Amino acid sequence: MNEAAGIQDQSEQKTYRLTTPLSKEDILQLNAGDIVYLSGTVLTARDEAHLRILEFDEENKPLPFDLENSIIYHCGPVMEKSENGKWNVVAAGPTTSDRMTKMTPEVLESHEIRALIGKGGMENLSDVFAQKCVYLSYTGGCAALAVDMIECVNGVSWEDLGMPEAVWNLTVKEFGPLIVGMDARGNDIFRDVKERAETVFLKMIE
Repeated sequence: MNEAAGIQDQSEQKTYRLTTPLSKEDILQLNAGDIVYLSGTVLTARDEAHLRILEFDEENKPLPFDLENSIIYHCGPVMEKSENGKWNVVAAGPTTSDRMTKMTPEVLESHEIRALIGKGGMENLSDVFAQKCVYLSYTGGCAALAVDMIECVNGVSWEDLGMPEAVWNLTVKEFGPLIVGMDARGNDIFRDVKERAETVFLKMIE
């Protein structure tokens, strides 16, 4: 690990294949820059779903899905219903995670969520993630590719929010590659790259 920059040298980068539910030990072994492939259950959740989770928590109402040791995918999937009534995934690309930044600390405080998947990172959440959660970055523009790694739709909650905002319960297999953008030790690739870019820019204009 390059301690000054907080970015892992490529020679130190490791690849992990993890299966849900994730334990704290699963995520504590991950370092920023590592590659992860996930199998098991993933829950999609965007803005409206996060707001409703907070509403349910405030009212002490049980959620219709289990968030403990779970993975939340910032995703607004496109679905279609087949003639036999089953849901099929048409597209499932990542949503810009920054949209959920303000709500994430409170959600993580109330629930043992082990990983968030999205794109673009989440600013100023290193302390919130410490010892409990990691951020996994998935490449934007891969909505169709992601479908090939989703085995089935197990169910949907809060359909009244609309298709992209509902919480979809998905079974995935070897979902990835996902880059550990923020680990549980305070390392944040997005922050480090931004700081290095700003340093280079300032030197250019001196």
